[in-house]
Amino acid sequence: MSVEDRYFDGLFANSDDPWAFRQRWYEQRKRAITLAALPRPRYRAIFEPGCANGELSADLATRCDRLLCCDTASAAVALARTRLSPFNHAQVCQARLPEQWPSEKFDLIVISELGYYLDAEDLKRLIEQASQSLTADGQLLACHWRPPIDGCPLNARQVHDLLHEHLRLPRLVLHQDADFLLELWSREPRSVAALEGLRASTCN
Repeated sequence: MSVEDRYFDGLFANSDDPWAFRQRWYEQRKRAITLAALPRPRYRAIFEPGCANGELSADLATRCDRLLCCDTASAAVALARTRLSPFNHAQVCQARLPEQWPSEKFDLIVISELGYYLDAEDLKRLIEQASQSLTADGQLLACHWRPPIDGCPLNARQVHDLLHEHLRLPRLVLHQDADFLLELWSREPRSVAALEGLRASTCN
């Protein structure tokens, strides 16, 4: 079964940064790679489910006209709202996914360190909802820690295999190192170079 809310409530009861997003070079580097992997300089609307305390959210806010974030833990929501307070176009809400998926459309959905907390059935539901929420040229980026996590129903490889199978979209980006796996799928199949006329368009 999917990890229960009380797990996340417990993490944030003991720390305002339980994964050390601000302190660890690993996390800083991963955020930099995530941002560099985005094929577009700017997006109209981004959705980041599972935003935690908003460290990645603050970077995403610089790349879009509207940012919607959510988390299941009330403490995380409060921290993310504080972190995003300089950005008038950013909104943070409390929601349990996949049950409380938003009704808006997004041209980028960022699923970072979230998928393995869901069991396979809940993740499939989330993928279906994400697919329905993507605009005609929408993209989905997923990034997950590769080693197994105690108590999590899935690992990174299983999460990304399910995403690839059920999104059924061209994959524009694949980054894999010893620690994490990052992929991006897009309804617009052309690469950055193809869109800028530097090479012939190909579909992946």
